Formats: sequence, C-alpha cells, structure tokens
Amino acid sequence: MGVEEKSRASGDSPRDAVLPTVNPEAQKAQPPKSAIHPAFYVSIWIAMSSSVILFNKWILSAKGFDFPVVLTTYHLAFSTIMTQILARYTTLLDGRKTVKMTGKVYLRAIVPIGFFFSLSLICGNLTYLYLSVSFIQMLKATTPVAVLLSGWALGVSQINMKVFLNVSVIVVGVVIASYGELEFVWLGVILQIAGVAFEALRLTMVQRLLSSAEFKMDPLVSLYYFAPICALMNGVVALFWEVPRLTMADVDRVGLFYFFLNGLCAFGLNVSVVFLIGKTSSLVLTLCGVLKDVLLVVASMVIYGSQVTLTQFFGYSIALGGMVYYKLGAETIKSYAGEAGRQWADFGNRRPVLRRISIIFLAVFVLFSLLGGFAPGYAAGIHPTEYLNEAKSKIGMPA
Repeated sequence: MGVEEKSRASGDSPRDAVLPTVNPEAQKAQPPKSAIHPAFYVSIWIAMSSSVILFNKWILSAKGFDFPVVLTTYHLAFSTIMTQILARYTTLLDGRKTVKMTGKVYLRAIVPIGFFFSLSLICGNLTYLYLSVSFIQMLKATTPVAVLLSGWALGVSQINMKVFLNVSVIVVGVVIASYGELEFVWLGVILQIAGVAFEALRLTMVQRLLSSAEFKMDPLVSLYYFAPICALMNGVVALFWEVPRLTMADVDRVGLFYFFLNGLCAFGLNVSVVFLIGKTSSLVLTLCGVLKDVLLVVASMVIYGSQVTLTQFFGYSIALGGMVYYKLGAETIKSYAGEAGRQWADFGNRRPVLRRISIIFLAVFVLFSLLGGFAPGYAAGIHPTEYLNEAKSKIGMPA
C-alpha cells in the first residue's frame, strides 16, 4: 500500500500550511504607554517645591505669623491624616506592605530619623524670619557637603579626599555668595546651617536604613511612617514654645483657607516626588533640583524684591557648578552637554524662527534679572526720590 493510500485509509487529509497569528487577547494584556510626557511631572514637582517655599515665606514673613514650629507641626499633622486616607482608599501606599516594620525597628530607626527630620524642619522654617528666600537657597547648596561629612562620621561611606576637594568648591562658592549678601543676619545663617546639618544626618540615616532590601521605601511610604512621630515631637516643642502666645487673631490674619492650601501644597510636594522618581530618574531629579533653586532665587527677586549682588551671583554660580559636578561627574556632564548641543542644533534646523525667539527671550530675561535684582546692590542706601529732590533744589525747582 502506497503512502497516499495509507493516508486515505487512516482518514487523514493533507494539511495546508497555516501562518501563526497574533493572539488579540495577548495584545490587549500589554499595558498602554503613558500619554503624559515626563516634562509634565518635572514641571509639577518644580512648581510644588517652589510654591511650598514661597508660601511658607509669605505666611511667616509677609503675614506676620511668627510661629514656625506651629506651622511645621500643622504640615506634619496634615501629612499624617492624608497618608492614612491614601493608605486606606488608594494604592499609592501599597509599598508599605513589603516593609517589615516592627515596634523595635520603629523605635530604633524611625524615631531617631524623625527626630532629626523635626529639627531640620524647625530650623528651616525659623530661617524664613531672618533671611531672604534667595539667600536661603544659596546656603542650601552646602547640603551635599554636609551629607558627605555625615556619611563619613556615621561610617556609611569611606573617606575620600579627592571627593572632599571636589565638594569644597561648593563651600567656596557659598562663602563668596554670603560675603555679597546685603541683609546678612548671623542668627538666620546659623539656623540655616543647623537645618542643613540635621537634614544631612537624616538623609544619611535613611540611606543606612534603606541599604537593607526589606526596608525599601518611596518618599510617600517614608512620610507615612515619619510624619506621625515628627508631628508629635514638633507638637511638644510648639506646646511649650509658641502655643502659649498664639491667639486666634494670629490665625485669622492668615486665614483658615490659606492654611488649608498651604498644608495641601506641602503634602502635594511629597506626592509629586513619588511620581517624578517613578516616571524619570534620580539624574533628572538632581538636575531639576538645580533648576528649581535658580528659579527660586529669581522668584524671590521678582516677588519679594530681594536684592542679589553680582558677588552673590558669581559665588552661587560656583556653588551650583560644584554641586552638579559632584553629583554627576565629569564624563556624564560631557556626554549630556554634547547631546544638548546636538539637540539644540537640530532644533535650530527644524525651527529657526522659534530658536531665535528663544534666544531673544532668554537675553531679555537675563537683562531684566540683572537690572531688577542686581542693580540695587550697587546703590545700597541711595533713594531715587531724595536724589531727585536734591537735584531740583540745586536748579531752583520746588521739591
């Protein structure tokens, strides 16, 4: 019996070749790509971070609410309530389920970190009573130096003199900026330096805690654990220090609505950090932090009329350059600078008119900043009205 006869006898028929098809269900199972560009998350974080600082300055200084510890306690209590609500009704805090948190760990790790967190917040808010926002941002540039030294002190990192020399550039820049400050107040500077030191200790202790895989936490989960103990610590300080002289008139001077917005803004900053890290990278966060600091200095000049001298501008530029070099390294800076140059050239080829408009806008912005912020520093103590009256009297005109 031939092959074909055997096939017929068995009831088999020749099969046509069938091309493989894509399972439509498998296609549906793939998660859709996010339609939101990462620049959106960057913009939101910069806006929220800047708003919190300017908002706090407005409440403590412009509105005369001379109770920074009470304000800090309110922020932490607000964050405690909000994180509890998010943990119960959303998935944003599901990361806490992987954290092996026990009473012993909480007392030995979370409470000390919360202690330094409270001190850094108290010192940071007290500083707004004495220094301008622009000068505060310049002093905050020393944070990488403080973190490096605290890491060495707590044994988290090894001593490296080459790294120390690199970050020393930041200190030199801040010293130059401080020398050029027109409204230098020693108490404010000491408070800000203390706040930076406490924040550095907190970051180092968090780094040591997170070095274990079982304690990996995003910023929002960290706030879930830290906010209650920090609110308690700040509340005790406020109870003996500021609450006895706090009246409803002080609260009404600001307004309950603005207090609510301020707490919501402070909490929104922590939420925006989670999304920024999740959608971008730590490198982007570093660069955005530098951009945010520069924008805050400019905003302080425009909104509050803070005077920034050329000496400060020069020193702050050195500090920012040193901070970027320390965090990124020379090779990374070169690669990104080269890529930025290529992107800028390509943008000029595709949008030559828009590129020219961008250059003109940047030049006008820089000129405005120089004339509006730096120029008053040259003529400290000179008032235009007095100068004009003197000139009129010399030519015989009535003042």
